[in-house]
Amino acid sequence: MESQTIVEALLLGLLEGLTEFIPVSSTGHILLAGHFLGFHSTGKAFEILIQLGAILAILSVYFSKLWQMLIKLPSDRQTRHFVIGILIAFLPAAVIGALAHDFIKTILFESPRLICIMLIIGGVVLLVVDRINFKPVHHDVEQFPTSLYLKIGLFQCLSLIPGTSRSGSTIVGALLMGVDKRAAAEFSFFLAMPTMVGAFAFDLFKNRNVLTSADLPIIAVGFIAAFVTALFVVRFLLDYVSRNGYALFGWWRLVVGAVGLVALMVWG
Repeated sequence: MESQTIVEALLLGLLEGLTEFIPVSSTGHILLAGHFLGFHSTGKAFEILIQLGAILAILSVYFSKLWQMLIKLPSDRQTRHFVIGILIAFLPAAVIGALAHDFIKTILFESPRLICIMLIIGGVVLLVVDRINFKPVHHDVEQFPTSLYLKIGLFQCLSLIPGTSRSGSTIVGALLMGVDKRAAAEFSFFLAMPTMVGAFAFDLFKNRNVLTSADLPIIAVGFIAAFVTALFVVRFLLDYVSRNGYALFGWWRLVVGAVGLVALMVWG
């Protein structure tokens, strides 16, 4: 049974890394896969804690840029503007997520049918938005107006519903407000850093009394698998969406959501 659980953790970790930074809802995919695999984690902590692997992947890819930002932060006005903008975008979901944590983990995370429905709705939205011929006016993530950072942060709050997608909600919100496709994806990367680190720390704190040493190997396997696959995705995603847009991910969501609903009707 232990080896089976390790294999399931490996599969779920690979799935986390593959889907975290594309607009298809990594949490939705992991919860659905875990439901059909019969995978159960203590306090649903595994699904959140392995996200740190994906975060380390993006930190490694952007390490040079982040280091330069840190050096310039005291003296460069544009760098300070960008860092403050990220924090402003981070706060709405952080506050609502903390207040609604128990409801999200005990009710929404336990609703695979809701996840499938949100995958389908999000897929339709993504396909519609991708077909609109926007006239982008924002191309540099470091020069967004402060109000735009806040609006994108409000869109991120939608991702508290599993199946919606954190990256999907921020990307769609950015596109609707005149950000070009590459910059929308790149800002989603940067916003993921404080958001996912915050979710990791808060969930670890909330589950500090129920997690045991037996949970560590499973979380470690998922963590490493998420890191490796996320590293690959982050390196190639920006170039892909710049050339091809987001239609592929819209269809992806529709297929997974529809298959999930059928599977729930057949197997429960």
